[in-house]
Parts: sequence; C-alpha cells; structure tokens
Amino acid sequence: MSKSSPPRRRRGSARTTLSQVADVAGVSAITVSRALNAPERVNAETRRHILATVERLGYVPNLVAGSLASASSRFIAVIVPSLANAVFIEVIQGLQETFEAEGYQILLGNTDYDLDREAQLVRTFLGWSCSALVTAGLRHSDACRSLLSQWDKPIMEMMELGEALDLNVGLDHSEAGRCMARHLLTRGYRQIVYVAGRMAEDYRAGLRYAGHREILEGEGLAAPLLDLAHLGSLEAGAAALERVLETHPRADAIHFANDDLATGALLHAQRLGLGVPKDIAIAGFNGLPLGQHVTPRLTTIRSPRQHMGQLAAQRLLARLQGDVVSRRQDVGFELLPGDSS
Repeated sequence: MSKSSPPRRRRGSARTTLSQVADVAGVSAITVSRALNAPERVNAETRRHILATVERLGYVPNLVAGSLASASSRFIAVIVPSLANAVFIEVIQGLQETFEAEGYQILLGNTDYDLDREAQLVRTFLGWSCSALVTAGLRHSDACRSLLSQWDKPIMEMMELGEALDLNVGLDHSEAGRCMARHLLTRGYRQIVYVAGRMAEDYRAGLRYAGHREILEGEGLAAPLLDLAHLGSLEAGAAALERVLETHPRADAIHFANDDLATGALLHAQRLGLGVPKDIAIAGFNGLPLGQHVTPRLTTIRSPRQHMGQLAAQRLLARLQGDVVSRRQDVGFELLPGDSS
C-alpha cells in the first residue's frame, strides 16, 4: 500500500562545507580546493586522502557562484543508464514535457550502466543546486547512496518498485517475469530458455529472470539462462537464437529480456526457415512498436514508459510545491499475447 509523507528531510541536510572537509582531513581549505580543481598542484597521497574524506562526508562543491548559490534553480537532473535504448528515450520524453510545462529544464546524464559513473554525475549535478533529481533505478554505489542520503531535495527513483530513498514510480519486474512464464506454460511450452544481455548491469532483466525461474521451478521445470555479453540489439538477438539452438536443442520457447533481442531472433528464425511459434516460440519485454509490426506479431509485456515519466515528474513537481504525495506508485504492465507464442 502506498504511504503518504510530508516533504522529507534526510540526515545531514545541513550541507557539508569545504572548511569542514579541510578540518576532518587535517589540511587547509586551499589544499582541499586545489585537490578538487587543480590536482596536479597537490601531492598524490594528500589528494587521495582528501578525496576519501570528500566521499566519506558526502561533500558536493557548489558550482553556482555568488548570490545565486542559495537560490533554487529551475533545473532537474535526470540520470539514465542508456541514451541508445528507446525505452529510456520515451521515459525522458514523459519527464521533459511535464517539467517544461511548469518552467523547469532537465540536466541529462547517461551512465552506460556504470554505477561509479552515476556517482560522478550525481556529485556534479548536485553541485549545480538542482531542484530535484531523477534516477532510473534503485541500485546505487555506496558513494552515490551516501551523497543522495545527505541531500535534502526531492529524489525520484523510477522504472522499478522497491525501497526508495524518497519517491518511487515503477513496475514490479519480478511479477512481469512471472507473468510471461505463466503465459508460456499455459500455451504448452516446457523447455523455455531465458535470454538477457549484461544482466549484472541490466539488473532489472535479472529481476524478471528471478520471477520467470520461480514459476518454472514451481512446476518442476529447469530454467536455463543465456546471459549475453552485449545489451539488446537485433544482431545480438539473431546470434542468441543460434546459441540457444546449439546449446538447448530441445528448447521450444525463448523468453527474451527485451523486444530488441526478441525481434532480432524472430527475424533470424525466418531466415533459417524455422516456423515461429511452430518450431520455437519467442517472447520479449517492453512492448516496443517494432515487435508489433513484424510477422508474426511478437508476444511481449508492455511497460507504460512515457506515462511513467509523466507520473514521476508530476509527483516531483507536487513535492516541490509543498504538497503531500504518495511515496510509491505502481504503474503496472500489460501482457500482449502475440502470434509468436
């Protein structure tokens, strides 16, 4: 059940200053400044000590000069794991159009699924005194979590549901995995392979696999996994189909972690002369238009990407206006049974 909460004040809401970093590190303020802005002028060992202190205290340099330093900006930082993935482009669209309607602009950062890079982006964006921050996901490095936990402005973690630092809008990926596994089982498939790409980084695909595996193992079935070295693409999907046929020759269905992989496999199956779903069933996730305009039409789960961005932006704007908003919202998903399963 969603819980309502007043505007939040986190631990350490009094911003750590450069002087405090200097005191804890046992150096002068000018040495701290040089370590951050002119590292070549500071002894390497001293700089490492200062940077460790900066990270421990969650210090963020204020990049807004003079009288603007205390002002509220009209910028909202948005950090996503990829700008090459249509899923995140649609989420950004929903965020941007809603923020711009209220006079806010976004500062956009791309992590390429690298949590250390996310921490660097967070430190930079917070230094520009953004009004709020949006991240695509709940998983962060310790350094990033330390920075966010000491910031006293609204934070929206989206794309998935779970324990959030502040606000959360997303869907239940484990349940999405269970939903597709149930669908494939009801269609009579029993040798189902799950295929994902870089699952350690794209951990939401891992959440869906966990749900998928739970359902299959509950029926006494194996839940083989193929984790590719590359993220979703048509080419990777085609190569994955060949690997499944080679390593799991009895497979009768493939549950792909996204529609790019699934569509690539579906098109390649036709080149190989395989019938879909007669010889092998194929299913995906996301509900991208491409999968709905191929023959046979792809079975998939549609996530409300642009709508999710709009809802997330609306809640952040309400919080900025001092309204009480629900901490969490489940946007749900929709199973689209196509002709590929």
